[in-house]
Order: sequence, then structure tokens, then C-alpha cells
Amino acid sequence: MTTKPRQSGQGPAHTVGPAQNQSTESHGTKSHQSHALPLALTFLGTIVILGTYIAVLLTQPANLGTNLGHTTLWVMLGYLLGGVLLAAGTLPLIPRSILALIPVAIAANIVIGHVVGNVTPIPLYLDSIGTVMIGVLAGPAAGAFTGIISNLIWGVTLSPSVIAFSSGAAFIGAAAGWAARLGAFRTPWFAVIIGALAGIPAGALGAPVAAYVFGGGLGSGTGGVVAVLQAAGLEMLNATLAQSLFSDIIDKALIFALAYVVVRTLPRRILDRYPFTDHSLSRSSRNSDNSRTPAQVG
Repeated sequence: MTTKPRQSGQGPAHTVGPAQNQSTESHGTKSHQSHALPLALTFLGTIVILGTYIAVLLTQPANLGTNLGHTTLWVMLGYLLGGVLLAAGTLPLIPRSILALIPVAIAANIVIGHVVGNVTPIPLYLDSIGTVMIGVLAGPAAGAFTGIISNLIWGVTLSPSVIAFSSGAAFIGAAAGWAARLGAFRTPWFAVIIGALAGIPAGALGAPVAAYVFGGGLGSGTGGVVAVLQAAGLEMLNATLAQSLFSDIIDKALIFALAYVVVRTLPRRILDRYPFTDHSLSRSSRNSDNSRTPAQVG
């Protein structure tokens, strides 16, 4: 006695032929390969930057960036190479819809950061406003890419020393995307707290480079804080680290708060172009938008 195979009742059973299996496997292999190279470049860039950072800590160069000598040059080249590798790795992961906004974000970083750092006595930076906004709108990869490219362009055009701080810029852009994914920009206080926490590693990343290679704070305001702390008896690294942590915590808390305000003021039709912003919208706002009929939307 033979038993017929049971069918679902939803029509004849469909079988997947060898050609379809091969097509699916081929697509999966191509997708894996397309992500393998960006991840490898990102990993390699991270290793180069961490290696340069550790080398600065271990060697503690003593020329303090009085000129573009041997020490300053290898530090700059290390961060430049790491930044280029990170940028090449993150670029394929960026949504194409955000590419048109990245030049605007870079211009905002450079103009505001240059004015605050060189013209005003404020011991802040405000040079990552555009980077954080891109991270909130499009995710960690886009934020990291914007931070890196911003510092590279700024370094080539106005201030070469900025290149050495590209690792911190990349981290802040990625941190903004991670924070947005966690819903940090749904409430103002959550955004401020996460921004302050992000300022701690950002300050720690930049302090040794600022201390050993460039002689402390690079801006008029931050340099003044380092000078005061040194006059109080702190050595260069400790003075620069204290200044960096103080400035970065306040700076990033303020920038994340500004990003929250911008997200709340942008029209929904603009936010809809960037699906990643759903992480930053309150549940009530999303439910309200989803409940509207087509006639109401139009």
C-alpha cells in the first residue's frame, strides 16, 4: 500500500529546481562578497588608527608639534591612511539618498568648527554638527564617513592638524547612528545624556595626539584651558586630557541636543526620505502617521 504525499490545499506543490537553487546560492555569494571588502577595509582602517594612537601613547613624542617634523609627519600619515581606509570601507554601506546632504554637512562642520576654534574664546569645538545629523538621518556608516571626509577636507584646505583627529570624528558620527538606533533622539534628555557619554571616548581619543604632537589644545579657547591647568601644576598629558574630557562632554551633549531639535523641526515629508529616522520618532508620532488615510496624507 502506498501513501500519497499530503498537500496543503492551497494549490499544487511547487518544487525548486536546480537552476533556482543555483541562482539563489549565486545571489547569496555575491551579496556576501559585496559586503566582505567594505568590512575588511573598515577593519583595516580601524587597526591602522588604533596602532597610530597606541604608538603615540608609547613613544610620547617630545617635539609637541612646533613644526611639521618627523614625529608630526608619521602621526599625520598614520591617521590619514586609517581615515582613507575607513572612508573606503563605509562608503558602500551608505544609503544613496543621503549622499547629496553630506557635502552640506561637511561645510557646516568646517565653517562652524573653524570659527569657534579660531575666532571665539569658547573652549568647545562644535565641529561635528553635520556629522551627527548625518548619523541620525542615515546610520552609523554614513555618520562615520562624514566625520572622516570632513576632517580630511578640512586638513587639506585649512588646518593640517585636524587630520590627526579623524578617528574621533569617525567615532562621533558612528555613535550618533548607534544612539539613533537605540531611540536616543526620541526625548531631549536621552539625547543629551548619550551625547555626554559619547564625549568621553571622543576626548580620550584626541587628548594624547593634542598633548604630545600639537602641544595641548589647538583652539584659542581649548588652548587657554590647557594653559591654566598646566599653571595649576598638571603635566601636559593630564592637562590636555582634563580639557578634552571637559570640552568634549559639553560639546557632544550640546550637539546631540541640537540634533534632537533639528529632527523635531524637519517636515515629515523630508524625514520620509530617510527611513533610518524612524528610530528617532516617538511611537505616538509613528502611529499617528500610519493611521492617516491616503486622502489625509495627500
